[in-house]
Amino acid sequence: MRISIIGLGLIGGSMAIDLKKRGFANHIIGVDSNNLHAHTALHIGLVDEIGMLENAIEKTDLVILAIPANETIRLLPKILDLVKAQIVIDTCSIKGNICERVKYHKNRSNYVATHPMAGTENSGPWSALSGLFDGKAVIFCDTEESKPEYLVQVRKMYDFLNMRPLFMNAFNHDVHAAYVSHISHISSFALALTVLDKEKNEKNIFDLASGGFDSTVRLAKSAADMWTPVFEHNSDNIISVLDTYIEKLNEFKDAIENNNSIQINDLIQKANRIKKIV
Repeated sequence: MRISIIGLGLIGGSMAIDLKKRGFANHIIGVDSNNLHAHTALHIGLVDEIGMLENAIEKTDLVILAIPANETIRLLPKILDLVKAQIVIDTCSIKGNICERVKYHKNRSNYVATHPMAGTENSGPWSALSGLFDGKAVIFCDTEESKPEYLVQVRKMYDFLNMRPLFMNAFNHDVHAAYVSHISHISSFALALTVLDKEKNEKNIFDLASGGFDSTVRLAKSAADMWTPVFEHNSDNIISVLDTYIEKLNEFKDAIENNNSIQINDLIQKANRIKKIV
């Protein structure tokens, strides 16, 4: 297959590595508005050539959008205007607004909405990794709107990435993503801001940081241009999750403030139930 990847960062670059190495694609065209990213991706061998959007679509069988949510919402209709028999997929962690944006497009059936649940806090083509997607889940949304034969091809592509397929409605996906992904990033951003603010007065605070701190704030290194649109386009669900999260924080605050060791212990034991799930 000949594929084009629009957005040559962590997700697009990691897909390029394994789709080529594992034999799904024999030629990959990269498209990126950032010239440094484009030239780097070509130089390190992530893609076989760099092209302009229209030309890349014309020359390929499958188009992968691996760009931020706001850019996907803007660009997807234009891409569907250009396709004939090409399959188009995206990789965004929000789906409701994207699917609504093209719901009545004449070429909607060429589009398969997907969200590979994988990533790191790093960005750019130099952060691309082989095996990034292995064993992870990929969410397919509103599959009844896509051509069955195109859905088969996209499932085959994710099989090459060793991903487990799950299927759900686009708006249900956004609710679940708010709980398992988006709130984790907000928590990490907030903790990093808290510690950075405190560090102004306590210069050695980071000398005490260890594995627990590192793992908790790891996501705070994630790129703002990727996550700002996610929070914007999934705001209702995220606000709902934040309300519950703040409620739980206040329960801990009250228990600690009142030196209520029984309540603290109870909250921790309830939280420990997560071990049965993850």
